Amino acid sequence: MPRTPAAAPTDEPTGTVAPGGPGAALGHGLRTRHLTMMGLGSAIGAGLFLGSGVGIATAGPAVLVSYAIAGVLVVLVMRMLAEMAAARPASGSFSVYAEEALGRWAGFTLGWVYWFTLIMVLGAEITGVAQIVTGWAPGVPQWVVALVVVVVFAVVNLSGVRKFGELEFWFALIKVVAIVAFLVVGVLLVLGLLPGTDPVGTSNLLGHGGFAPAGVGGIAAGLLVVVFAFGGIEIVAIAAAEAQDPQRAVGRATRTILWRILAFYIGSVAIMVLVLPWDAPVLQQGPFVAVLEVAGLPGAARLMEVVVVIALLSAFNANVYGTSRMAYSLAGRGDGPAVLRRVSGRGVPWVAVLVSVACGVVAVGLNAALPDALLGILLNAVGAALLVVWVLVAVAQLRLRPRLQAEAAARGERMSLRMWGYPWLTWLTLAALAGVVVLMLADPAARGQLLSTAALVAVVVGIYGVTALVRRRRAVV
Repeated sequence: MPRTPAAAPTDEPTGTVAPGGPGAALGHGLRTRHLTMMGLGSAIGAGLFLGSGVGIATAGPAVLVSYAIAGVLVVLVMRMLAEMAAARPASGSFSVYAEEALGRWAGFTLGWVYWFTLIMVLGAEITGVAQIVTGWAPGVPQWVVALVVVVVFAVVNLSGVRKFGELEFWFALIKVVAIVAFLVVGVLLVLGLLPGTDPVGTSNLLGHGGFAPAGVGGIAAGLLVVVFAFGGIEIVAIAAAEAQDPQRAVGRATRTILWRILAFYIGSVAIMVLVLPWDAPVLQQGPFVAVLEVAGLPGAARLMEVVVVIALLSAFNANVYGTSRMAYSLAGRGDGPAVLRRVSGRGVPWVAVLVSVACGVVAVGLNAALPDALLGILLNAVGAALLVVWVLVAVAQLRLRPRLQAEAAARGERMSLRMWGYPWLTWLTLAALAGVVVLMLADPAARGQLLSTAALVAVVVGIYGVTALVRRRRAVV
């Protein structure tokens, strides 16, 4: 049953509980700069450095349309999420808001679907790192590299949220500086201002089958990769619960990171499709490195490979954080094993972290069994699941906005952050998301992913039904 405003769901403990107990509180050591870089770090990973090449191969230069559509949608969805997070910061974020708006089933479903999605992303990040590192040292098996990554970042995430935030800040800063440098080099290359180069013109952009060689279906198929690429930015709302000043921090962080990510993605991909033919095999192997080699900067290309590894490690680090906090929140609301609620003396949900890491170990095993095929499988497995997250965020914001506004007015205040053009822009966002679904249905590969996501949601809803039935029977007894 949906809960009343007076009984709004929360994943924060009430009362004082001894450290390490199942209701102990999380730490509050994150600052605004940590949240900003965490959002950048989570979203700028495999989706940009590796997935962009897959997207270009799928849609051709028209993948820029895919990025633009997804970029506008993610700006709008994140604004809705930031509105709710600023009013009610919670480590379960959108799962908590969905529960309050639509009922416990929605919070359970959204939380566990998102958790599963991030676990898939963890596998993609590990695989990307392993592929690059074994290229440097061919004698090292991919699974060994993956196992080292899992162990190191388990230690990082268990060391406390403040240390995690600092490491993520510097990780993300390195790749932001690298992307800016890539954009500068790319613009000089496009204009023919580098030694031994001429202006590239539009032959690659409009040739080789045209701007959209695969048509609308290609754009739709490209959206799967694009949606995955932007996924991760919502971790800012999850981390707001551990910020020192949640309302101020989440507002500033979301305002700054959204436009930066759009510029990084669209700018980088535009350079790629201008400099090289969209069907060039090197774009799929490593799009950033391929462009820098055309620029005659082989040393910079090797440096970019190092940056790609750092970017993937950063995203992996942030996603371990996201999965553990979502599991912690679900457990706190009675929708997961109580043991996931245990918190260390450093304010870290250590059991939830170890469970996420254990799932990373499973991905290590998949690395050993499918070292070449795994990345493509995982990149395609999560796009439609993120669309489910976005839809429920928009629906929750539609339902909660009047309630949050009334609560602020009762306190003699105004909401610190509000969605633009409510409710019409929220409805328009939902219509656009429905349009994305229609486009995906028109493409056979995208249709399969959509059906797989529908099956995943159905399974999670079924699990909720079983657990709800068990709770009711225990209550009767």
